Amino acid sequence: MATTRYMDNDSGFRIPGRMVLFCLIGFFGLISIANAIMIWLAVSSHTGVVVGSAYKAGGEYQSEIDTARAQAARAWAVEADVTRAGEGAALDVTIRDADGAPVFGLAVTVRLASNVTADADAVATLSEGEVGRYRGAFETVAPGSWTLMIDADRGDDRVYHSENRVMLR
Repeated sequence: MATTRYMDNDSGFRIPGRMVLFCLIGFFGLISIANAIMIWLAVSSHTGVVVGSAYKAGGEYQSEIDTARAQAARAWAVEADVTRAGEGAALDVTIRDADGAPVFGLAVTVRLASNVTADADAVATLSEGEVGRYRGAFETVAPGSWTLMIDADRGDDRVYHSENRVMLR
């Protein structure tokens, strides 16, 4: 014969309905607070804005394409040497035309752009020593990975632009 046993209401482990409700509210409340903190930190550290006006940047797009085609047609050979000098870095940029002749009379600007924040960027204006050889320095540059941007202007026209990754130790 089969016997049926009923559990006594006063014995054993019980979780009341209120406890389940408070645990669920606490859990999702904690997750919501953590998400709110992460969103606030993300938005306050970087807004996501790269250009002030996307419409204006789009209007200048064809001009950038034309400038890049003109630069490619010149077929210049540009060599850049970035070496550590104490806390800073020394720059040596050599520019030669398609025939190998040095290109002189340019205003060369070099930017070391940080991969993390624009506040750490460093800019140097190079001076022409020898014909076609431009030199300059950064006073302080932190070690790490940087984007080296070289811009050469003749008058009001940009005649050369390049972006390369460099590692400074």
